[in-house]
Amino acid sequence: MTKGKRTMLQILLALFAFQLCSSKPVFYESFDESFDKSWTVSEKDDYKGTWKHSKSEGHEDFGLLVSEKAKKYGIVKELDEPLDLKDGGGVLQYEARFHNGLECGGAYIKYLRPQDSSWVPKDFDNESPYSIMFGPDKCGSTNKVHFILKHKNPITGEYIEHHLKYPPSVPYDKLTHVYTAIIEPNNDLRILVDGEEKKKANLLTGDDFEPAIIPPKTIADPNDKKPEDWDERAKIPDPDAVKPDDWDEDAPMEIEDVDAVKPEGWLDDEPEVIDAPDSLKPEDWDDEEDGEWEAPKIDNPNCATAPVVVNGRGQ
Repeated sequence: MTKGKRTMLQILLALFAFQLCSSKPVFYESFDESFDKSWTVSEKDDYKGTWKHSKSEGHEDFGLLVSEKAKKYGIVKELDEPLDLKDGGGVLQYEARFHNGLECGGAYIKYLRPQDSSWVPKDFDNESPYSIMFGPDKCGSTNKVHFILKHKNPITGEYIEHHLKYPPSVPYDKLTHVYTAIIEPNNDLRILVDGEEKKKANLLTGDDFEPAIIPPKTIADPNDKKPEDWDERAKIPDPDAVKPDDWDEDAPMEIEDVDAVKPEGWLDDEPEVIDAPDSLKPEDWDDEEDGEWEAPKIDNPNCATAPVVVNGRGQ
C-alpha cells in the first residue's frame, strides 16, 4: 500500500485501513506506534518531504504529519500478499486533516500492482504501477476526491487509467475527514466522506468513468471518408410541390380579427409606465451639466387591474 503526496500545507493522516467486503480488515494502521519499522519512505529525488510521527493538533491521536510546504511525500507499506477482488468487493478508508486548509495539494493513496522483481519500496515514485488511486486533490480549478482505476485491457494488454466522472469535492475546512471508497461485489462504487455517500457509480457502465472500462460495442470508423457527392443539407424544397391556384403573394401574414370585441373596462389612454409619484429632482441637479431631469418610471398601477386580451378575447 502506498501514500503518494504533494502538498503546500500541513496534513495529518491517520487510521488507514483496507478490507474485503464481509471480512476482517486485511490491513489496518492506527499510527499509534512510530512508523519507522513498518513503513518505507521513498528515497527518490522528487520526494524530499520529511514524514513525522505526531499528534493531531488539539487531540491525543497520532498520525503521519507532513509539515513542509511545496514538497512531495511518498511512503510505502508492503502487504503480506496481493489482494484479490475477483470474487467480492473491498473497502478502502483513511482519515486526513489539513491543519491550514487545502489550497494546492493532494493527500491521496495508491494501491500498487505487483512490481518488478528488482523494485524495492524506497524506489516508489509517480511512475510506480498501481491499480487504484483514491483521495482528495485540490489546486486551481481542480477540486475533487479522486478515484482512478488503472485496468488492464484483456485484448491489448495495455493498462489504462479510468477516471471517475463528476467526483465529489474536497471539504473546505481544517477538520479531520474520513474518506471511504467501497467497491461492491456487483461492481457498484460508493464514495463516502465522513460516512455520508457523496457519489455512487458502477464500474461497468459507460457513463461513470472516462474512458469507460467496458468500451462501446461500435466506434467511428477512423478510415471512413465523406463521399465527394455528400449533400450537407438536412432538408430541401419538395421538387413535386405546386403552388395552390388561390395563393396570394401580396396577402399579409397576419390580419386583424374581425370578430374581436374590445373588453369592457379597456383603458385606451393609459400609458404602460408613469413617472414615480414620490420622485423629486435632486437639490444638486444641474440641468446644464446633468441634462434635463426626468423622473424614474414605474409600471402603471391602473394597468395591473385592467383586462387583457388573450387570443383575441378579453379576460
